[in-house]
Amino acid sequence: MKFSEHWEHRHREENEGSALHVTEGVNGQPSVNPHFRRKKRPALTTAQYVEGILAGDITVLSQAITLVESNLPEHYEQAQEIIERCLPRSGNSVRIGITGVPGAGKSTFIEAIGNMVTSLGHRLAVLAIDPSSERSGGSILGDKTRMESISSNPDVFIRPSPSAGSLGGVARKTRETVILCEAAGFDTIFIETVGVGQSETAVHSMVDLFMLLQISGAGDELQGIKRGIMEMADLVVITKADGENIRKAELAKAQISNALHLFPEPESGCRPQVFTCSAVDGSGLSEIWKEVGDFIACTRRNGFFTSNRRRQNKYWMYETINEALRNSFYRDPDIEAALPDFERKVLGDRLSSFVAARKLLDRYFGDIRREK
Repeated sequence: MKFSEHWEHRHREENEGSALHVTEGVNGQPSVNPHFRRKKRPALTTAQYVEGILAGDITVLSQAITLVESNLPEHYEQAQEIIERCLPRSGNSVRIGITGVPGAGKSTFIEAIGNMVTSLGHRLAVLAIDPSSERSGGSILGDKTRMESISSNPDVFIRPSPSAGSLGGVARKTRETVILCEAAGFDTIFIETVGVGQSETAVHSMVDLFMLLQISGAGDELQGIKRGIMEMADLVVITKADGENIRKAELAKAQISNALHLFPEPESGCRPQVFTCSAVDGSGLSEIWKEVGDFIACTRRNGFFTSNRRRQNKYWMYETINEALRNSFYRDPDIEAALPDFERKVLGDRLSSFVAARKLLDRYFGDIRREK
């Protein structure tokens, strides 16, 4: 008898009748419903996708977003055509990016202010970006569960998406998702970012207002002086200003307000304001939403709203080109065949990473030149 089998036999004898005893399972049990067969959902045509989105069909909208986020080459062309057809019906919303350090209460804040926004007659789409594991690539996607009170609201659409390795706190296809949500009739878009701190600035290139959530007692003076995410903020909110934390929140508000005055005049022409709020008792939410309206009105008057949208479209164009080139490069048969050998040489210190990259690029663009 093998050592492992002997040990298992001895363990069963010693623990027979005790709480540690584990009953052996029974193999080969039938399904609960042996007659159940999962039906494969029929694929929709491009026209059906567009028709459903423009009609405000949430199910079709969700399927279209999944198609857009897909990495499969066969989905790419159809996704691009859907986006192109929806573009004329987009652009009529207010896009708000909401970021902050982990623990600042982004989801709780969005749930509280989302209920208020819909009560004012708006239709709200919440694009929640969850961090993806570097090891497994998976994401929890639990934002919809945390926003329990608005997840059943017919005027709210919540779409959690994995960051999937994208930097800057957003997902790879967040811009495209915004277009589809606007075409579906949502006039207010919240983009809740991953919440990783100072590097989370990519969302700034796709929103009309960038809101930063802060908590008191987190190095407020030093954080306020830092460049990066703080100077990009159009509105700063100190959350969890309730109970015994009210005094600390007011102190943090004063410190951050003083720090913001050290920054030069923002390009929008509207100097950012600092507010305190509590998502638990609802205090401060109406003032924050009023400031959102005032900021959008200010940027529309001075022309920054339109010029910012145009600049973002230009940025999106270059991002689309970069992604297409990257996908084309890695899907090139010659590059796919050569990569493993170059990787082995780099790992074996027989070739520098710089030289390997240059040789692969020369090979790829050399093939393109020869084709021309």
